[in-house]
Amino acid sequence: MSEKPIVIEAIINGKKIKTEKQEPRENPAHPSEIVGYAPVNTREETIQAIDAAYDAFPSWAQTPVKDRVLRMRKAIQKIKDNIPDLSKLLSREHGKALYDAEGEFAVSLMWMEFACDNVEEVLKDEIQEHDGGKTIIARDAIGVVSAITPWNYPISLSTIKIAPALLTGNTMVLKPSPLAPLTVSKVAELIADEFPPGVLNLVHGEADVGVELTSNEKVSKIAFTGGTNTAKHIMKAASDTIKHMTLELGGNDAALVLEDIDVNDERAMRRMVISNFLTAGQICMIAKRIYVHRAIYDQFVEKYIEAANKWIRVGDPFDKNTTIGPVNNKKQMDYVQSLVDDAASKGAKVVKLGTVLIDEQTFKEGYYMQPTLVLGADYDSPIVVEEQFGPTVPILPFDNDEHALDLANGSIYGLTSSVWGEEEHCLKIARRVQAGTTMINTAAVQGLDVRFPFGGVKQSGMGREYGKEGLLTYTETHVINNPKMKELPYIPE
Repeated sequence: MSEKPIVIEAIINGKKIKTEKQEPRENPAHPSEIVGYAPVNTREETIQAIDAAYDAFPSWAQTPVKDRVLRMRKAIQKIKDNIPDLSKLLSREHGKALYDAEGEFAVSLMWMEFACDNVEEVLKDEIQEHDGGKTIIARDAIGVVSAITPWNYPISLSTIKIAPALLTGNTMVLKPSPLAPLTVSKVAELIADEFPPGVLNLVHGEADVGVELTSNEKVSKIAFTGGTNTAKHIMKAASDTIKHMTLELGGNDAALVLEDIDVNDERAMRRMVISNFLTAGQICMIAKRIYVHRAIYDQFVEKYIEAANKWIRVGDPFDKNTTIGPVNNKKQMDYVQSLVDDAASKGAKVVKLGTVLIDEQTFKEGYYMQPTLVLGADYDSPIVVEEQFGPTVPILPFDNDEHALDLANGSIYGLTSSVWGEEEHCLKIARRVQAGTTMINTAAVQGLDVRFPFGGVKQSGMGREYGKEGLLTYTETHVINNPKMKELPYIPE
């Protein structure tokens, strides 16, 4: 589906900025095809964007909430009007199946509308009268927000930051990933057009741009989704100016399959497969390691393979029969393959899953991988303890509930998790899992609800997105105290 490449420009203070240097973005399904070009901004241009956001902040922070909501709703409608074209562009530059790209827009818009519906209530003053005096607890905007977003869900993980930041009165400089920069830039442009100049700015670039966004003294908050190691550098860069941070980082999410699960429940097994392989496994909150009670291990594996072979169809993202497209980029594909090869070299069994809908040449030319199940890996094997972020998953046995919890919690990560089995038993186990979110008999995007907070524990991040907490995280608590004055007995006259 070759089309003329599009050209993206930066947006600084309401104006599109052309750059001397541009980077191409290839189509992962057909790497010889260039989908478009994104700008490479300089450090000086990044400073200009931050300055524009800084200058726009005082006026925007004083803009009535109703006016902010009205502007955001207009932007939402413009995105809705363009979903067919935007979804196709996202599928081409990312590699995810078209239905998956459309689904990402659905989740994004769901959140943006929730934010619009709830921001007035969240920002409402809390007034307490006491002892003849009064205290007002207000929620103030923070200032300039630097938003740095990843390639795997570029629309969702950008709008999850843009909507609450702007609605609560902040201004923003957004930097998308160079591995999926095109569609999110189009979406940012649609939104920015509805807001005053400088409220939402867009830059692209390399390390110097990221350093400026995380260290500049005019930036008050950093909202980052990405890898844990990158986040450590961001925290160091931000430490001199003590910035607010929301960090949604890596995850190696465990799925605990209890002895009382009904392995003959085809819908449950299908949910499990989807929770491992949606978006070719390139989701931070996907189930990346499955632990199954030893008593049902063999039966579970058999039923899992049956379900996987029914649902998994690897093919061109625009084929309506495709459920899994290519991996986003060659570096990630090679990394995932190295984990599988390592496990196999140490005696693990690798089982290929599903069917391939494209010819061998197209498969080899693109960044395609046939999903695999890894059986018999060691508990400390890299494919188990590291985040694969691709179309493979290990299944390992556990002996009892305590063993399962030790395995699940024995990780530096704690983003999401899932427990599968009889409901009350699952709930009992879920309370002891160390994770920001634990789902019962479902996992990953299937169990996501934008009405409730989302984020990780341990090295999976800090702060929360989604829910009312996802709005509050872009505010400062401001206490205005007007007490009834009285002399304090311990202060001399």
